[in-house]
Amino acid sequence: MKLLHITHRRGFTLIELLLYVAISSAILLVTSLFLQTLLESRIKNQTIAEVEQQGLQVMQIITQALRNADSINFPVQGESAASLSINTIETGNNPTLFDLVSDAIRIKEGGASPIALTNSRVAVSDLTFKNLSHTSTPGTIRVRFMLTHVNRGGRTEYNFSKIFYGSASLRQP
Repeated sequence: MKLLHITHRRGFTLIELLLYVAISSAILLVTSLFLQTLLESRIKNQTIAEVEQQGLQVMQIITQALRNADSINFPVQGESAASLSINTIETGNNPTLFDLVSDAIRIKEGGASPIALTNSRVAVSDLTFKNLSHTSTPGTIRVRFMLTHVNRGGRTEYNFSKIFYGSASLRQP
């Protein structure tokens, strides 16, 4: 009698192979979506940090200059303006002027050339200086401006704006 000897081949069936490809594709899809979300979140955090850093730095420079000033030239008491002119202790820096030109806050000290206090990655708008001084008191100025991250690519993670407020008084003589 002849025995039939059946050998079993080891390998994958078509169903097993399709199942493996489907599971691998799902894992790759979930991983890539997670990495894309992570990248967008990182970009958004960098955008916010850029605006925050620029705004705080500009506010610190303006308030420090005001604290070290002798007098306020412009705006006059009770008025608001888009620029600020002060006289400082160092007469070579007089007048010191803060203004807004081409979406950047600038400082101009005496006869020197103006220097931009913000970089090209942020745009400044609504710069306002209000003189809150009262008669026979040191001058007080309230500063307000809005910083918006420049979004050249139109991607939503680059959209961010913030309004900065601050005030400073001249030191007593």
